[in-house]
Amino acid sequence: MKSLLHLFFPLLLAAPPCATAPVKSDDMQEWTYPYETHSVELPSGIELAYIDEGRGELTLLMLHGLGSNLQAWTKNVEDWKGDYRCIALDLPNYGKSGRGDYSFTMSFFAQTVAEFIRELGLEKVVVVGHSMGAQIALTMALQEEVVLEKLILLAPAGFETFTEEQKRWFEQLVTPATVKATPEDQIVRNFELNFVNMPDDARFMIDDRLQMRQHEIEYEAYCQMIPKCVQGMLAEPVFDRLPEVTTPSLVIYGKLDALIPNRFLHPDLTIDEVAESGKSRMPNATLAWVDHCGHFLQWECADEVGKLVDHFLQKKD
Repeated sequence: MKSLLHLFFPLLLAAPPCATAPVKSDDMQEWTYPYETHSVELPSGIELAYIDEGRGELTLLMLHGLGSNLQAWTKNVEDWKGDYRCIALDLPNYGKSGRGDYSFTMSFFAQTVAEFIRELGLEKVVVVGHSMGAQIALTMALQEEVVLEKLILLAPAGFETFTEEQKRWFEQLVTPATVKATPEDQIVRNFELNFVNMPDDARFMIDDRLQMRQHEIEYEAYCQMIPKCVQGMLAEPVFDRLPEVTTPSLVIYGKLDALIPNRFLHPDLTIDEVAESGKSRMPNATLAWVDHCGHFLQWECADEVGKLVDHFLQKKD
């Protein structure tokens, strides 16, 4: 089982779980974020934590991936805040955001982020999503609840497709029990698989995750939430609807992504095939690559990603 888990589960990064009522986690409030943290309660009652740095004509709204939090964007905010307004948020039940008993579907996340945009009165929004966050961004574009200026999709989930049988297999494998049973050495390995060479300045992610495990209630709820997020991605595939996404989009993958495609279910599929199959279905998308870079490319290869993003945002449509 452990050998299989590392093929599907390396994105279970340091993030807090859910509780049974919309409350804050005092444990996670103790985390120190690199920028001042703000909080907003949405009309739905969901409370979101976020950082808001820089000023510019465009607002870059950053959505982290499965098991992560807004700290995933630290290097990028520092790079972009001189030219753009940079907002990175903790999705519901992640980081310092409020907790609740939610569905954790892609539609739920997309609707919540759209509600956040409306509540803050944001305009000229570019949604920047990583992995699961990129699938949420695509779902937002399909829902059309808010106007999006552009999309930037980093190692997006949703381009690789799975059969109904494979989805059921995921459901059997990714359970609260298997998440909870993951030993410490495998947790470390799961983090490392996000990178070609995990840099020292990313090791705090492991420390935060292991610290969270010491809080029994938090960790138990986290183990309940993660399978729901995985099933949320599988239950609302975006691949067949990609031709409907007309928002100008930049798709970026790392050439050495070890998580996409799934090495166990699709051993003969290449990252090039996955990326091209998705990009080719989007009528207004550009595909770019970062050499010698893994799945967590906005951290491992922040400079290269920054240059690609700047070029895309400054390009006249």
